[in-house]
Parts: sequence; C-alpha cells; structure tokens
Amino acid sequence: MCVYIIDIYIVTYTYRERQERVRGPIFHNFSSLVLWNFSLGKMEVQDAGKVGGHGGKEVMVANRRRMRGWDFLLRFLALGLTLVAAVLVGVDKQTKIVPFTLVPTLPPVNIPVTAKWHHMSAFVYFVVANAIACSYAAISLVLTLAGKEGLSVAIIIFDLVMVALLYSSGGAALAVGLLGYEGNSHVQWKKVCGVFGKFCNQAAIGISLSILGAVLFFLLVALAALHRRKKN
Repeated sequence: MCVYIIDIYIVTYTYRERQERVRGPIFHNFSSLVLWNFSLGKMEVQDAGKVGGHGGKEVMVANRRRMRGWDFLLRFLALGLTLVAAVLVGVDKQTKIVPFTLVPTLPPVNIPVTAKWHHMSAFVYFVVANAIACSYAAISLVLTLAGKEGLSVAIIIFDLVMVALLYSSGGAALAVGLLGYEGNSHVQWKKVCGVFGKFCNQAAIGISLSILGAVLFFLLVALAALHRRKKN
C-alpha cells in the first residue's frame, strides 16, 4: 500500500514538473512579448509627442511670420497715408480774385487773396502731427524688419501715442474745415470754401487720409495685444 502511494506521488510530481517545464517558457515568452509591446508602445507615444511638439513649433513659427507680415503691411500703409496727408495739406495753397466793396456808391475793387495752410494753427498742428507719425512709422518699420523683440512693448506704447496724436490733429483740422464749408451765422463768419474750393477739397482729402492712418495704428495696437495674449 505504501509503495502504491509513493508511486502515485512520484507520477504526480513528474507530471507537474513536466507541466511547469512546458508552461515556463511559454509564460516567459508571453511576459517578454507583453513587456516588448509595452516598451514599443511607450516609444511610439514618445515619438508621437516629439512629432506633436515639432508641429506645434512649426505652427508658432508660421503664426509669428503671419504676424510680422500683417505688421509690416499695416505700418507701410500708415507710413504712406500720413506722408501723403502731410504733403497734401503742407502744399495746399490757392489764390483767388475777390471783389471788395469799399463804398456802396463805387464799384467793387478786385483784390487777390491767397489761402495757405499755415494761416491756421489747426492746419499747422495737423501737418506737424502727420510728419511725426510718418517718421515714427518709418523707424518702427525698420525695427520690425530687424526683429527687435525686446522693443515690442515700447512700440505698442508709441503706436497708441500716434493714434491719439493723429485723431486729435485730424479733429482740430476737421473743425476748422467745417467752419470753412458751413460758416457761422451767429458770429458772421462766411463760407470761405465757396471761394477757395480747391484749397478746402485738398485739405479734406488730407484729413481723411490722416484719419485712416490713425485707424491703421489702432489696428497695429489691437494686433499686438492679441498676439501677446496668445503668446502668454
């Protein structure tokens, strides 16, 4: 009986040992396969992260180039508009023969009268303000092309100053121009644009261009603020 039990134990142990020998390599190979797949997946995730980071950098570079392109275009247009506005008003001049009645019983006397831009302080302020804005636009355009990132905050502040300067000078010149077109019956100021039509029309074109230049400087400020917000 004891011998029979011992034989059964030996057979059972031998069978288990054979199972372990067969299962062992399979389990070992399966574990290695799982670890290899896990490491491969980790490598793929890391590679995907690298590709995503590289793509993000390309997007940032593309946005920065687009930003510089718009900045260059707006500054160039502001430079041209303020330059043309200053020149138009700065060379504005017209001479007309105006009849004056000295004595009611005598015929009127024809006197040549010349209208010039520097006869009115509002137009002087307008020309000086546009000249300053034009000079600043040229300087800021050079700094933008040079890629001076450290001066971005200073450029935004000066852009705001140009907006205020152009709007104030344009408003002053526009007020004087409206008096020339409409006159003022309360103080007996007559309409002078009926006589000096060319002078008034040229000044009106210059004022309109200057206001457009102010709008462009305001767009530059808004664009820079939006870019800094996305960057942060």
